[in-house]
Amino acid sequence: MSGANVCAGGIRQHYLRYRSEGSPLVLVPGITSPAVTWGFVAERLSARFDVYVLDVRGRGLSSTGPTLSYDLDTLAADLVAFADRLDLDRVTVLGHSMGARIAIRAAARNAMRFAQLILVDPPVSGPNRRPYPSNLSWYVDSIRKAETGMDSEEVRAFCPTWSDEHLALRAEWLHTCFLPAIVTAFEGFHTDDIHMDIPKLEVPTALMVAGRGGVIEQRDEDEIRSLNAKIRIARVPAAGHMIPWDDFEGFFAAIDELVGTDLAKAR
Repeated sequence: MSGANVCAGGIRQHYLRYRSEGSPLVLVPGITSPAVTWGFVAERLSARFDVYVLDVRGRGLSSTGPTLSYDLDTLAADLVAFADRLDLDRVTVLGHSMGARIAIRAAARNAMRFAQLILVDPPVSGPNRRPYPSNLSWYVDSIRKAETGMDSEEVRAFCPTWSDEHLALRAEWLHTCFLPAIVTAFEGFHTDDIHMDIPKLEVPTALMVAGRGGVIEQRDEDEIRSLNAKIRIARVPAAGHMIPWDDFEGFFAAIDELVGTDLAKAR
């Protein structure tokens, strides 16, 4: 694994690379997940892909602060700019939660760089839809604690099922999540209509759904299929929204089912 920074989209974009001889894959994390917290997933993915894990602006070591924009269109443009800057051709994008919404918007508007999308439990809230099942206060309270310093046991109050290793990483890195960026993303879950983008997805697209957590329900799957019948869907029944944290092997089994890899065997 190595880390690097590039200037792309007018900002510093930091990423971690898990190099292999495979085709390129860009992993775009969720709303409060710096790149380093996805390292345990990237290591397994590197058995098949040359993996780049992004710090989305306002998180981790990428550009941040009050002068930047954090809306979905800007984040999607960052992803395209990153792929262009590194000349990543025919790239797979694996996005989790907010990262999946970024991937949807980016591919709907500029699909030339993308070979396929793997969308992991994206919020399907939006205008005139039911709200995202998590509360904004959960993010605000945890980040404010992190800004003053918090330890693993304090993180456990917010993430009670996580391992000690993952609690420690979150305690170390959560303070890098710029609170206004998080608030903008959360509000965007309710104001941005990603459903209008789904029919525009021309690249092969796979959707992974958490069996627990209520982010994507059966009626949402049915609607997504009605909007784009080519989207392949697999469920991970035992997992909540943070799928690889809840069912690590189930996460890779679902990827194998969706895109024909053999990652579940790469232990």
